[in-house]
Amino acid sequence: MTSIGDTIAYRPSTGRRGAILQRQGVVVALLLLILFGAVRYDDFLGLYNVMSVLRYNAMFALVALGMAFVIMTGGIDLSVGATAALASVVSASLSDVGLTAGLAAGVAAGLAIGLLNGLVIAWARLPPFVTTLATMLAARGIALLVAGNQSVSVSWDTSFTDLGGGDFLGFPIPAWIAVAAYVLGAVLLNLTGFGRAVLAIGDNEEAARLMGLPVQRVKLAVYVLTGALAGLAGVILASQFGAGQPTEGQGWELFAIAAVVVGGTLLTGGMGSVGFTLAGTLLLGLIFNILNFENGKGDFTLSAYWQSVIRGAFLLLVVLLQNRLARRPS
Repeated sequence: MTSIGDTIAYRPSTGRRGAILQRQGVVVALLLLILFGAVRYDDFLGLYNVMSVLRYNAMFALVALGMAFVIMTGGIDLSVGATAALASVVSASLSDVGLTAGLAAGVAAGLAIGLLNGLVIAWARLPPFVTTLATMLAARGIALLVAGNQSVSVSWDTSFTDLGGGDFLGFPIPAWIAVAAYVLGAVLLNLTGFGRAVLAIGDNEEAARLMGLPVQRVKLAVYVLTGALAGLAGVILASQFGAGQPTEGQGWELFAIAAVVVGGTLLTGGMGSVGFTLAGTLLLGLIFNILNFENGKGDFTLSAYWQSVIRGAFLLLVVLLQNRLARRPS
């Protein structure tokens, strides 16, 4: 069985050496970043910081996993952040009924947005960028309407908050959920016909159609999956922070795209990795964590604006490097 990290398919036009560098680069960068943080900052590898990073970044990992499948088909989903915000509001509104009701409602809200995206993209054949931009605006508006333009407090009398703030066997529950999702995602991509169809569609949709692959159904399934994962992330958001946040999730789609690209998935589709998407998520999460440590160290202070500049520059550098590697001859 292929490991999660090896869940990758190569496009014929991509050089093998470039593909290997793409896979290994994110892991090397992640290890170097951990080493740098351990040497420079006290308590960087302390239990509290490690658990906090895993708990908080589990939401982004779920959104990035869905985005990876979308991008592997050659698509894009700009609505995931707004979908998560909507799911957080819906789940918080029903949290007084219990964890099951809040969880089901939040995931259902995300699934509904994903279903709408998939139907419009697969059957109406509108561009994913335009479609998901429209649903992003719609989901954000619905979230604000449902919440009355304010945060929706969760019920503390039920077990709803255990989902985001609880631990199981000494490990954050959100991190357990993310790990399970990535294991299932790796199996789906690497060991099923659906995964092979996803990559074939991204590589050449027309050729995949001529081969008899169910292109429309696969696209629909991918966007439904992405919406459901964004909805789950929104439920964790509400549970973890004690409120549904209609204005939260802004920029999550950019974080997810960045994590997917850093993990070696081509923006043009046809090549991707579940395991390295997770590595990309952790890498970006640790960059944010190190920036916070640096501010706390007091040698110099980076405002939120400069942190955005650094993140943007880093993403641009990675995309340029990926493009250069992809053009290497075999």
